Amino acid sequence: MNALVTGGTGFIGSHLVEELIRRGFNVSCLTRSKARLLWLEGFPVNLIEGDCRTVDSLKELIGDFDYIFHLAGITKAASAAEFYCTNSKGTSNLIDMAMRYNKKLRRFVHVSTLAAAGPCEAGVPAEASAEARPVSDYGKSKLEGEQCVLKYKDDLPVTIIRPPAVYGPRDKDMHIIFKMIKHGIFPHWGISYYSLIYVEDLVRAMADSVNSDKTVGKTYYLSDFNIYSNCDIASTIAEELNCHYLKVRVPKFLMHPIASISEKLSKHSIINSDKIRELNHTHWVCNSDEAMRDFEFDPKVCLKEGIKWTANWYKIHKWL
Repeated sequence: MNALVTGGTGFIGSHLVEELIRRGFNVSCLTRSKARLLWLEGFPVNLIEGDCRTVDSLKELIGDFDYIFHLAGITKAASAAEFYCTNSKGTSNLIDMAMRYNKKLRRFVHVSTLAAAGPCEAGVPAEASAEARPVSDYGKSKLEGEQCVLKYKDDLPVTIIRPPAVYGPRDKDMHIIFKMIKHGIFPHWGISYYSLIYVEDLVRAMADSVNSDKTVGKTYYLSDFNIYSNCDIASTIAEELNCHYLKVRVPKFLMHPIASISEKLSKHSIINSDKIRELNHTHWVCNSDEAMRDFEFDPKVCLKEGIKWTANWYKIHKWL
């Protein structure tokens, strides 16, 4: 079985590559530079230079794969246009080439995000069938990417995965929270609620999803079936790190000015105006029951275990 993974050098993508190799797949990764192996060094992976944003770099490589797992995308950008160029147009280019050159493809798995649906109304966990109402350019660009994939659902076997917040080894975003709590500070602008999933549970489910015909043409949320407050998450991290922290109250009217300053310091900061649009909403939770019914989705890692393993990885690699 030959699989192509885009975004394979990233946080989630590198874990997926490892999972596919464990399952006996011959894995190729589309990468903009063969010099940037990151977490793939030492694994039997075929690296192919190419860029989803450039059609010409895709024409010759789509036809020989049984499965395509599309994870390439950006979560932070210097402008809205950058989000749409990568998350929307890049996805459109890839699925267009798959349709043109590989009509025998056994599955195209597109990894999207809960942000494509937007926050939950009245705190009710999101269902995939509900109307999508993204509030950020990131979410809107990912929703456009989904729409590019679904336009071929009658011609190609496609599946869309919408994870909520993902954490685990190699994750740079959660690492920032770990570092702040280790230094005794936790920014707090009120109680918010989140679905989460540990990265290894996510990639196992992504690989499992292609084994069932029930998943063709459908969209799934994948979480650990629990809902956590931001305080639950902070307390679990502090307990694992054996430290105490102070909640630093951040008034919501200051969040956008803080984001503007952060953006001036770094164009790809996690604290940015687009992310603040999401943080202004209190419920980012989803329902994963349909995945459990259709392909026996069964996450194994609870928050306490996942935080422990993530912290250990950060310590071993001197990130903490």
